[in-house]
Amino acid sequence: MGLKFDSMLVQQDHDSKSQNPKSSSLPTTLRPNRHSISKSLDFSTWVSENTFKIVTIGILIATVAAVFFLRNVGDSAALLCFQSQTKQLETIHFPQIDYNSIAPIADKTTPYSSFRSEQWIVVSVSDYPTDSFKKLLKIKGWQIVAVGNSKTPSDWHCKGVIFLSLDEQAKLGFRIVDYLPYDSYVRKNVGYLFAIQHGAKKIFDADDRGEVIDDDIGKHFDVELVGESARQDVILQYTHENPNRTVVNPYIHFGQRSVWPRGLPLENVGEIEHEEYYTEVFGSKQFIQQGISNGLPDVDSVFYFTRKPNLEPFDIRFDEHAPKVAFPQGMMVPMNSFNTLHHYSAFWGLMLPVSISSMASDVIRGYWAQRLLWEIGGYVVVYPPTVHRYDRIESYPFAEEKDLHVNVGRLTKFLVSWKSNKHRLFEILMELSYAMAEEGFWTEKDVKFTAAWVQDLIGVGYLQPRLMTLELHRPRAAIGHGDRKDFVPQKLPSVHLGVEETGMVNYEIGNLIRWRKNFGNVVLIMFCNGPVERTALEWRLLYGRIFKAVVILSEKKNGELAVEEGHLDHLYKQLPKLFDRFSSAEGFLFLQDNTVLNYWNLVQADKTKLWITNKVSKSWTTVSFDGNQDWYGKQGELVNKVVSSMPVHFQISYKKHTTSHDSSLTICSSEVFYVPRRLVNDFKDLVNLVGNLDIHQKVAIPMFFVAMDSTENFDSVFSTMVYKRKPPSNATSSFYSPEASAVHPWTVSSEQEFIKLIRIMAAGDPLLMELV
Repeated sequence: MGLKFDSMLVQQDHDSKSQNPKSSSLPTTLRPNRHSISKSLDFSTWVSENTFKIVTIGILIATVAAVFFLRNVGDSAALLCFQSQTKQLETIHFPQIDYNSIAPIADKTTPYSSFRSEQWIVVSVSDYPTDSFKKLLKIKGWQIVAVGNSKTPSDWHCKGVIFLSLDEQAKLGFRIVDYLPYDSYVRKNVGYLFAIQHGAKKIFDADDRGEVIDDDIGKHFDVELVGESARQDVILQYTHENPNRTVVNPYIHFGQRSVWPRGLPLENVGEIEHEEYYTEVFGSKQFIQQGISNGLPDVDSVFYFTRKPNLEPFDIRFDEHAPKVAFPQGMMVPMNSFNTLHHYSAFWGLMLPVSISSMASDVIRGYWAQRLLWEIGGYVVVYPPTVHRYDRIESYPFAEEKDLHVNVGRLTKFLVSWKSNKHRLFEILMELSYAMAEEGFWTEKDVKFTAAWVQDLIGVGYLQPRLMTLELHRPRAAIGHGDRKDFVPQKLPSVHLGVEETGMVNYEIGNLIRWRKNFGNVVLIMFCNGPVERTALEWRLLYGRIFKAVVILSEKKNGELAVEEGHLDHLYKQLPKLFDRFSSAEGFLFLQDNTVLNYWNLVQADKTKLWITNKVSKSWTTVSFDGNQDWYGKQGELVNKVVSSMPVHFQISYKKHTTSHDSSLTICSSEVFYVPRRLVNDFKDLVNLVGNLDIHQKVAIPMFFVAMDSTENFDSVFSTMVYKRKPPSNATSSFYSPEASAVHPWTVSSEQEFIKLIRIMAAGDPLLMELV
């Protein structure tokens, strides 16, 4: 048994070490005494043979003791010095590549060393050939290379297909092999290099669940970009008019506004309106071409688990007559690794990263490649249905997508703003990979992997394309009326969501657009008392359609769900940091998850004023504390202390509202309130006045509000709120009112309760039925 895994042990040793990519091709040998029989030693002999280990352990113990000592003694200078040295040890190192000394890599181990083909299909296989895989063989003029992993049967075979087993991959001499996981589809990286090594000019990235429609890649994609057989047509292009729009859902363009692709930031899911107009671009530089899949399109686990009405497989259809559409510099689109055509100029962009979750790898690759594509004057084009994929009802867990839902929105903004002053593509590519590691989008392992990838590309004979003038950060000309091109997408039936489209859709969509325009620059800050692992994504889906961003806080942090830590009793002290994070937002709406927000009834509210429940008697109350030493009395004393230190404008406003301010205390349950941009600095000043005083949120918020402005100037939008101190025995539709601005209390602690809430809220927003 031990002999069987020796070759794999060598590769695992490689993978677990931090290596210099330039030396990764050197052979690794096992120590001769690795499995030798242990000897019987006396104490002196044992000490002499283990001196190094004893000294090492002693140093570690001394280091821990030193840290403990420094922290407790309070020698902050010494501790800071120690921590800075530790940070230096963790610094990501930029790989140094000698581009002029990279030796060619020849195929010396496979029977295909002399084989050449310009058109390749690369597929990852984990099981015996499927029917869909066998249909790929019908595509004329394309050579298939199947890349195996640790799950692939050892006797895998399919006539006409080049199969690369783990053993064969290890013998090819590629540096990247040392970094690849054994059981993942990202081993396709080996297949890409193999195809390039054997003459590839075009590579179709596919999987074994998809069938190319009509068995003809050339019918759907632009396989030829130059020459007599090239189409040389003008392509519809999204407009760059809004520089803050960094990512787009292409499914809307092809008739499915209620479906979104894997990799679309969840905060963009609610953007379902079609384009007001497009522009045009000349073809020939669509070096990366992304196809749409009928049947089971590329959707994330959030869509898969929340939009499927039963156990029936998805069979979603897109508009096959919609024109292909291009994306200008500054605008991105989610891409995948199972229905994408890469031309030679973009082969460098095939690299699938290895340090992030499996279902995020190709999406992160796609965004990374799009940013670099602009450096050579290229762009991405998305095409109408090219593949039909069958839903086998075999979904994957959310954990495999964690790097998408947590990071992808931030990633697109980072990439669009990123700049480089390098003069060669591979240098820019390395610089960007390093910057992405510094920002936490992937780890140092992918920086080293990128260095290995670049060296392997050069080794197999790939020539990097020349740079072009980057238009992204230059002033853009205004789009004239003559340059505007119209296209109105179809609205295909959404029967797979259990919703038949009717004539009311235009009205409902109009309402959603109106709400989005009204609140599209307002940030919703939500505190979850309940289990976030069951509700956080659902709240984002519900409110993310309306607001600029949804920030979720809870008593416990959950990094995978992007839930931040916060403590409700003093949460107001955390709000200034969130205000600074969204410096361009026009306002901030705070909401607890025990309160339902009927956003359609907030449109008329003045977003320059304060909103709070001061006219809801059970929420906003006054308590006398004169001479009492109970909780109210202690809070009252702290409030008086803060009031006495307030600047004149705060103090006058506060005392105007509270006539007996020395002996009474205003309490507000603070389930929902709104702070406009113009008063954000006032709010931050008041938080600073409180400082470390233990003033509860229910006391601090009403104190802040009446100090910032007169209650006469508050917007009364929450006066229509349905408010009860205790929840009804059974939350029913009779308790809920779609005419109210908000409803309290309402408990949602599971997906079933969320679905129940959505169905009730659909009385005010019928499009919500598409979420269940």
